[in-house]
Amino acid sequence: MSEDRNVLEKQMIENLKKMRELGENPYKYRYDITHSIKEILERPDDFIEKEVVSVAGRVISKRRHGKIMFLDIKDEMSKMQVYLRKDDIGADIYEIAKLMDIGDIIGVKGQIFKTKTEELTVKSDEFTLLSKSLKPLPEKFHGLQDKEIRYRKRYIDLIMNDDVKAVFFKRSEIIETIRKILKGYNFLEVETPVLQPVYGGAFAEPFTTHHNAQDMKLYLRIANELYLKRLIVGGINRVFEFAKDFRNEGMDKTHNPEFTQVEFYQAYADYEDMMNIVEEIFENLVPNGSIEYQGQKIDFKRPWKRIDFYGSIKEKTGFDIKDKTVDELKDIAKKLHIDIENKKTSGKIIDEIFSETVQNDLINPTFVINQPIDISPLAKMHRDIPGVVERFEPIIAGMEVGNAFSELNDPLEQEQRFNEQVKERKLGDSEAFEFDIEFIEAIKYGMPPTGGVGLGIDRIVMILTDSPSIRDVILFPLLKKEK
Repeated sequence: MSEDRNVLEKQMIENLKKMRELGENPYKYRYDITHSIKEILERPDDFIEKEVVSVAGRVISKRRHGKIMFLDIKDEMSKMQVYLRKDDIGADIYEIAKLMDIGDIIGVKGQIFKTKTEELTVKSDEFTLLSKSLKPLPEKFHGLQDKEIRYRKRYIDLIMNDDVKAVFFKRSEIIETIRKILKGYNFLEVETPVLQPVYGGAFAEPFTTHHNAQDMKLYLRIANELYLKRLIVGGINRVFEFAKDFRNEGMDKTHNPEFTQVEFYQAYADYEDMMNIVEEIFENLVPNGSIEYQGQKIDFKRPWKRIDFYGSIKEKTGFDIKDKTVDELKDIAKKLHIDIENKKTSGKIIDEIFSETVQNDLINPTFVINQPIDISPLAKMHRDIPGVVERFEPIIAGMEVGNAFSELNDPLEQEQRFNEQVKERKLGDSEAFEFDIEFIEAIKYGMPPTGGVGLGIDRIVMILTDSPSIRDVILFPLLKKEK
């Protein structure tokens, strides 16, 4: 197969050389397009044998019969046939057209007509080569099946697979829908720093970098939460940001070190208010009320089910793990055959037990509420239930797609929580928060009661496009070095 491709590449380069010998510039600067192919296909009666159109696209097939030629060209996701006749475009231009290869990008101008087989076709009066391809496209059904190659050479994947391209159009729609809802609630879209002197807002290891001019260690943000809450302190009562976040962690079907979140914060609100907004967001994202994801029907109708964090573990395993010591939790995890080798603190062990025993079975959208304080250092204590916080995690198809709190706004308690995180870091928890003294100082000026939410855009897109891996919904996911 590679030998065949080498032969094709040599032929394509030879065709380029011949075009130039004929005086053709195979790489034009621009081209005037009057209509997209999609427009013409959607409204054929407005075009057939009426106005002259100018369209452009990539050649995906070519059939020549003497002095005439039929091509199929494709722009984004629409395909149209082109009819070229030597007598119409001229002998010199037809010689150029004969040297075309599959993959070349061309522009054609002419009237639309229907062939005897009722196929919409451009009868070209003008033909322009816009960009000469020098690499053969993969064979349609056999050439680009390796997932790793498809992720690494996404541009080819997009050329060959319309369903892949459709995922990224859908991703854009999802983001715009969320943005429209938040703006409808008068949230202000803002931007916060990606480079941060102190990282925080989530349990994760950061990527580190260095600013040479200031001789300063910096981190790529793991979350934008603490900056957005500074804006709440500053009197911007409703803020949101679509943010690229970075976490120095492993890669699997739901994790990529660079990912996208939307975080939004509302003053004078709590986590109950935030649940309502999350439900409304998904009500708009899934207007039919349900979808199918990986063979399972998921019902998004409101209200979503709520389950208690500790109660759900007890119901699933028979173990009441609340108020247990680290050693007792390790013993329970061992009995449940859960690997906690890298979990140093009670909170991390509890969270792992929940993930392994409860989370995977939560298929329909569910709010998991009343998490332990150990794993929620930025959330307010529950107003009625001791030992837990006012927090919820939306779980869909067994995946956590977000995190939300009634935000802790007591600066003295927040200071104490940060000190507990420092202790956990000393015990070996590399994901524990750093002490952010600037954030403490900010909320000492007074932060109103606030509800906040972070939603993982990539996982939401996975679910709404029926994609099995996060790498299917990120245009250029991080990959191992090519061997």
